[in-house]
Amino acid sequence: MKLMKKKLGRTWIIGGVLGALLLFGFENSDRHSFNVAKNLDIFSSIIRELDLFYVDTLNPDKTVREGIDAMLYSLDPYTVYYPEDDRDELEMMLNNSYGGIGSIIRYEPKLKRTLIVEPYEDMPAATSGLKAGDILLTLDGKDLTGVTDVSKLLRGKIGTKVKLTVERPGTQEPLEIELTRQAIQMPLIPYFGIVKPGIGYINLSSFSGNPSKEFKQAFLNLKKQHIKGLVIDLRSNGGGLLDEAVEIANFFLPRGKTLVTTRGKSGDVIDTYKTLREPMDTEIPLTVLVNSGTASSSEILAGSLQDLDRAVVVGTRTFGKGLVQTTRPLPFGGTMKITTSKYYIPSGRCVQAIDYQHRNEDGSVGRIPDSLTHVFHTSIGREVRDGGGVTPDCVVEQKKLPNILYYLVNDNQIFDYATQYCLKHPTIASADQFELTDADYAEFKTMVKGRDFKYDQQTEKMLKSLKELAQFEGYLEGASAEFEALEKKLQHNLDHDLNYFAKDIRSMIAVEIIKRYYYQRGGIIQQLKDDDDLMRAIEVLESPEKYGKILSVPDETATAGSDKENSAEKKS
Repeated sequence: MKLMKKKLGRTWIIGGVLGALLLFGFENSDRHSFNVAKNLDIFSSIIRELDLFYVDTLNPDKTVREGIDAMLYSLDPYTVYYPEDDRDELEMMLNNSYGGIGSIIRYEPKLKRTLIVEPYEDMPAATSGLKAGDILLTLDGKDLTGVTDVSKLLRGKIGTKVKLTVERPGTQEPLEIELTRQAIQMPLIPYFGIVKPGIGYINLSSFSGNPSKEFKQAFLNLKKQHIKGLVIDLRSNGGGLLDEAVEIANFFLPRGKTLVTTRGKSGDVIDTYKTLREPMDTEIPLTVLVNSGTASSSEILAGSLQDLDRAVVVGTRTFGKGLVQTTRPLPFGGTMKITTSKYYIPSGRCVQAIDYQHRNEDGSVGRIPDSLTHVFHTSIGREVRDGGGVTPDCVVEQKKLPNILYYLVNDNQIFDYATQYCLKHPTIASADQFELTDADYAEFKTMVKGRDFKYDQQTEKMLKSLKELAQFEGYLEGASAEFEALEKKLQHNLDHDLNYFAKDIRSMIAVEIIKRYYYQRGGIIQQLKDDDDLMRAIEVLESPEKYGKILSVPDETATAGSDKENSAEKKS
């Protein structure tokens, strides 16, 4: 009897604690709901008061939009509001397509005009005859002088027509061109091919739309050519649909593998994504190229293949976006893209790099320090880390482009030379065979020098700062002769710089020229001719010994086994 009373007493105490917790939970929930309602009422009251009493006429759309944007800015960078007018932008992001003419354009402040920079292959701009360098004068009779956002005017309902008047370099009279808008599908796989005997290459530019279908076709095409290794290029691929990343990973991984787990605000699992189909090839050696522009779904593909020891990742650390967004409809045709969860790849790690929850005093955000990241383990026990993107298995030091190249591009010197080159050369060699000759480069140098091209040299800036500091500290008088000698040595010498950095400049010119004839595909072919990341990836694929060594556990950690992996999973 006493034992029963004790049990009853214990049960009552536990029940009382649970009841108190539930009551506290309801109170917290009610308080939260009240605070939300209170602040909504305050916000709407402020808008009404401003509209009634503010000294100037209020633009409600602009005022509320700025308030919304400021509120969302305080959260993470990927939660965004799209009003009805911006639906085209949202559709382009989600589906990788929009209604338009298919061209990159650029507004030139000096001309107060917009230029065609790069028409997309097989899209209306290209098929109608628009060329890079064309200056847009009018659109459906409207003068475009000073109009900075011509892209909005060029976009429109699929099937509608637009009439352009353009000024073309080398042509005396303006040209009138009529185009029919169509669904502009950005190339998902702008190039694939054989980069070296036995080595296939697929450039995947986005995970929006349906890239897995095109990837499968490209891979099957390469397999028919008997490739023994494959390079998947995810550099500067900003991501897209999570399902598409899982689908492509499934081509190389067995059925039933868990690739991604998403967790919401409470930490509970929302969704688990597994490979659902039989793979296409689980044996072919793979390398994946990544860089700081590799983000989101691209990191899921690269990180999953790394965590499951299925591919060697090559390049530089990825961007680090470990958040998942969904779209929610809003009144009056608006849409909210809202971050609803974080994703975790097979090792249990989240690659989110930006620590948006702990902002600096000025409101900016920084990356999570490496010292605060955690160790996780791949399926065989290799160490990987969370919190800072995907770190490649083979890190390749990136070339620093010369200062003069930045100014040549920014000042349109290379763009304008390519336009002149195309006027003189109706055709050129194939993209893989084209070479810029010494005579071509000499012509480019003559053009640049004839335009009185000026640019800032970092050495001159640093020397000026050093001289000012020496004067401030009282050392200039004693070192004046040395400063004068150094100034003479570092005098601005355009001819010297054009020769010294000729390799990088010539490569950039070649890319710009080739794109005029062979579009984006041709530009990629030219860039791959001198690509350190690609060379390293090929080197790994051509050496089974290197490939196997990278995808194996170092001796000192071989005994770690599942204990370390389980420990890492608990941390997540």
